[in-house]
Amino acid sequence: MTTQTPLWTSEEVAVATHGRLTPDISTWHASGVSIDSRTCKPGDLFVAISGDQFDGHDFIAQAFDAGASSALVSRTPDGIDANAPLVIVDDCMEALEALGRAARDRTRAAVIAVTGSVGKTGTKDALNLAFGALGTTHATQGNLNNHIGVPLTLARLPRDTDFAIIEMGMNHPGEITELSKLARPDVAIITTIAAVHLEFFESVAEIADAKAEIFDGMSPGGIAILNRDNVYFAILASRAWAHGLEHVVGFGAHPEADSQLSACTLNGDGSDVTARIDDRIVRYSLSVPGRHWIHNTLAVLASVHALGGDIDCAAAALRELEAP
Repeated sequence: MTTQTPLWTSEEVAVATHGRLTPDISTWHASGVSIDSRTCKPGDLFVAISGDQFDGHDFIAQAFDAGASSALVSRTPDGIDANAPLVIVDDCMEALEALGRAARDRTRAAVIAVTGSVGKTGTKDALNLAFGALGTTHATQGNLNNHIGVPLTLARLPRDTDFAIIEMGMNHPGEITELSKLARPDVAIITTIAAVHLEFFESVAEIADAKAEIFDGMSPGGIAILNRDNVYFAILASRAWAHGLEHVVGFGAHPEADSQLSACTLNGDGSDVTARIDDRIVRYSLSVPGRHWIHNTLAVLASVHALGGDIDCAAAALRELEAP
């Protein structure tokens, strides 16, 4: 009988968060991480995040009732058993970030991050399918792509994952910089730049600058995958090179795209696609209608190629893609 390796042990959580275990002899392991008592599962570490409308400390009892193995708290809540397994920290949000950072430090997974004005979640799902055909994957759930969702996704990253797919969203300058420095992507995809969230920006060019923050946490060996058909391609490429990235890959129908659409047949249920990925011709089918899906899967296959994966295997898996 095999024993599954825990996601976190009590000692690992305490070290990563600089927390104090109570009781002092507390020894436990967590199989997951939760910030919502309503969806908390047996074995989860419950993190009591305090927000504008709710304080997670008010729901710790419910989390333990749901089977949480422990709770990460900034204060000892009322009505909790004195021997309840807790990790006491100064700030729960900072502790969640620290847990995500520790998970990133220990993983051997290739980290693929995706952002863009539109198409982030669908592209993330396509990445999960494509890389799932090549190894074990871990991806952002739903659209948990903000300052809470990204560290939570990282904190949930299993030890034996081959590929981690992290979606990053923003509506203010500087947000993606912090997310990128936390996730430290090996590959960064920007789906497109469009007039979205203009209530927070003075121009679409400022949106492009904010999306380019995804390069801020990358090392020189990192790979930027950019929409070659978008008018902001040159600006984004220059930002990638300015950050020291050695590889910029374009995708789209543009004649200079590295991951290029050669031909496609669209129908009401999906499409049949012929693409050139670098010097390879790949044919595949999608079960979701729309040309935008085709373009985003070109970015997906570019990322597979960039990481040395089997393009044909990944492309075949894309037939299972569904709209979010």
